[in-house]
Amino acid sequence: MSPKTTNIAIMFADISGSTRLFEVLGDATARVTVSDTLDLLAKVIHLHNGTVIKTIGDEVMCTFPTADDSANAAVEMQETLEDANEMKDADAPDIKIRVGMHYGPALLEGGDVFGDAVNVAARMAAQAKGGQIITTKSTVDLLEPLMRASTRFVDRAPIKGKKEDIEIFEIIWQEEDVTRMATGMMQDPPKMKQITLQVSYAGKTVILDQNKQGLVMGRSQACDLPINEKLASRQHVRIEMRRDKFFIIDQSTNGTHVKLDQADDAFLRREEMHISANGALSLGKSFAESPTEIVSFILQS
Repeated sequence: MSPKTTNIAIMFADISGSTRLFEVLGDATARVTVSDTLDLLAKVIHLHNGTVIKTIGDEVMCTFPTADDSANAAVEMQETLEDANEMKDADAPDIKIRVGMHYGPALLEGGDVFGDAVNVAARMAAQAKGGQIITTKSTVDLLEPLMRASTRFVDRAPIKGKKEDIEIFEIIWQEEDVTRMATGMMQDPPKMKQITLQVSYAGKTVILDQNKQGLVMGRSQACDLPINEKLASRQHVRIEMRRDKFFIIDQSTNGTHVKLDQADDAFLRREEMHISANGALSLGKSFAESPTEIVSFILQS
């Protein structure tokens, strides 16, 4: 069968500081740790329509049909490892990965991938530090608006075989960094009429108003409202106040289902929605599936 050239997203993810793992844990334990980490990454890759091309030592090379699939997988890889780090022994070193990706034409042959796009993706991985996701501007331009808004320009770098430098961007996946970026881009809003949103789940209530203008919900215990739903992402969805309005902003893999009073059910995935009435939301599971982990909210003005 003749080689086939197609546009795909190519990703390299490797364990940062693996040499130190072997020094701290010893060869046998470190080998198991690296293997378990690569298995964890492979599961995330498959969940996002990806294909593992090969693993080389502490690195995995994979492909995805779209830039969004690749970006969503990269974010979930980082979140999954952060969860794993929280559960490990206190004296064990954190496991961090460097992720580089690029969308472009590549040659598929014999179960491997070749071409210029592969070289660019590998260069992006080389630019990344532990815990970072690095990509190109051309890839960022293909992302959904909400994911694209969570990126920032890093640098320009020469790439072998290219006349011009490539613009390098970072995908910001950690909630505190995303919030900091959004805050920096917005001017301080003028004081307007008093409006509050009462958000409740499992006996806990958070009041959003001028004093507290946002909250995060998800599977992580670090969230303002931790949600006991296995389909939820670690930091699944946030609600924030902008001027005199509240918005639901999904940042998850499985999406958020929203039910407003006297309105049809809505589904958000990397999208946002204005809260115009009382209602409820479910993380990852539709209301047709009779979810048990429901968040309710009451809008008062």
